[in-house]
Amino acid sequence: MYKPQDSRYEKMVYNNCGKSGLKLPAISLGLWHNFGDVDDFHTARLMVQTAFDLGITHFDLANNYGPSPGSAEKNFGKILKLDLKNYRDELVISTKAGYFMWQGPYGDGGTRKYLISSLDQSLRRLGLDYVDIFYHHRPDPTTPLEETMGALEDIVKAGKALYVGVSNYPPELTLQANEILHSSRVPFIIHQPKYNMFERSIENGLLDTLAKLGLGCIVFSPLAQGLLTDKYLTGIPKDSRAAKPYGFLKEEEVTSEKVSKAQKLNNLAQKRGQTLVQMALAWNLRRKEITSVLVGASKPSQIEDAVKCLENKDFSEQELKEIDAILLTQ
Repeated sequence: MYKPQDSRYEKMVYNNCGKSGLKLPAISLGLWHNFGDVDDFHTARLMVQTAFDLGITHFDLANNYGPSPGSAEKNFGKILKLDLKNYRDELVISTKAGYFMWQGPYGDGGTRKYLISSLDQSLRRLGLDYVDIFYHHRPDPTTPLEETMGALEDIVKAGKALYVGVSNYPPELTLQANEILHSSRVPFIIHQPKYNMFERSIENGLLDTLAKLGLGCIVFSPLAQGLLTDKYLTGIPKDSRAAKPYGFLKEEEVTSEKVSKAQKLNNLAQKRGQTLVQMALAWNLRRKEITSVLVGASKPSQIEDAVKCLENKDFSEQELKEIDAILLTQ
């Protein structure tokens, strides 16, 4: 029977989520990949155990994570029942709805019907009465924002989520969402955007907006789906995400330009006494607006590697200039 490490809270860093009182670990575990029906359950279980042993208390899901859609929540629900049911109050569990989930006009978007129905399904798969954070996963231009935010309000009032957030929302829409939810005293505390060394668009306004509103920020794809690891430095391994037919990283995205930049970044990481993974995560966390980074993993050792980024989070001005020079190279 699994028993978590007594020392699990000793080294992890916990940051306040914006101006809220909720603290999130600097490193959170995302279940976007490697927790579906097509994956090995035993490995998935070991990864969750390893994460919790290292002080990772936050586990992030969505209704459509798998494949098949819903299977990541189902498998995480099994792991909760087997290993973590006695530690539920030590965990922050989040899920989302907003992308296509089921056939017909009610299985996608931001309608009240879809969001509430989807969360009810997610709770059944997870075996939970509530999630800690529920997100609208992406903007829906076909549904009034007031309807979408009203659904989030009622979800909180029904006790199905403690906090709410949004993902992939641009700055102006985030401002509007905050105004609606703030007026209703709904605990809107977090935004989940994409951010990494190769994708820096949130630096052009969104991070400033989140700081202004006092919202937390948890970034997904901080390692560019593996491009900012040592996995692709010498080619595409057969067991990699880019080699899988159902992955979101396509083989053609592993370009010679990005590989060359990753190789140069890897050299700089070695000078810092870090792996490329550790440097890339520390680079994300250098921004005071960022509460946590969501890491994915296919084996426990990758989680152990990621957490070690906390041992060297600081960058000199020269190092940051070198990183920018590498990234701006054509």
